[in-house]
Amino acid sequence: MRIIGGAHRGKVLKVPKDLPVRPTTDFAKEALFNILNNKVDFTELSVLDLFSGTGHIALEFASRGASSVSAVDMHVKCVRFLAEASKQLQLNITAVKSDVFEFLKKSGGQYSLIFADPPYELPNIADIHRLVLEKHLLAADGLLIIEHGPKTNLAELPGFEQMRKYGHVHFSFFTFSGSQIIQS
Repeated sequence: MRIIGGAHRGKVLKVPKDLPVRPTTDFAKEALFNILNNKVDFTELSVLDLFSGTGHIALEFASRGASSVSAVDMHVKCVRFLAEASKQLQLNITAVKSDVFEFLKKSGGQYSLIFADPPYELPNIADIHRLVLEKHLLAADGLLIIEHGPKTNLAELPGFEQMRKYGHVHFSFFTFSGSQIIQS
């Protein structure tokens, strides 16, 4: 796994082979962060990375100077790897072992950017969007990005802005004004 930008640009981290993950390709990750470079000021972001796996997206945000990064995954080995990697790189990432849906139901935090990379075959993928809105987890004018496979279409959900595809990786972007969040 390679960090592609920020303070740790080019840093390669050896990921244990026994982690139950499907990391976003470097090609798709680079494209995503090229889009974000034109949309956000990384130093002002509070980021929530859902289904974080190895934490490569969380590490990327932290390397680029995000003010806070929280990463949630249910697999203890993934959480442990991310905690150790962030400590080694002296990055401020909070790694949380939890089922993502339970975390969303109980979380009291608010984030300026939420990134979710659930398993592509997850049947209730739209529940991520619903819970983020219901629990007011996204700050006004925040950005929700859900990574998904080609068979998933999230374009009908409120706040849909655009979908970008890079091979088999698709990113759906959602933006919400303060009034959309309150009315959810």
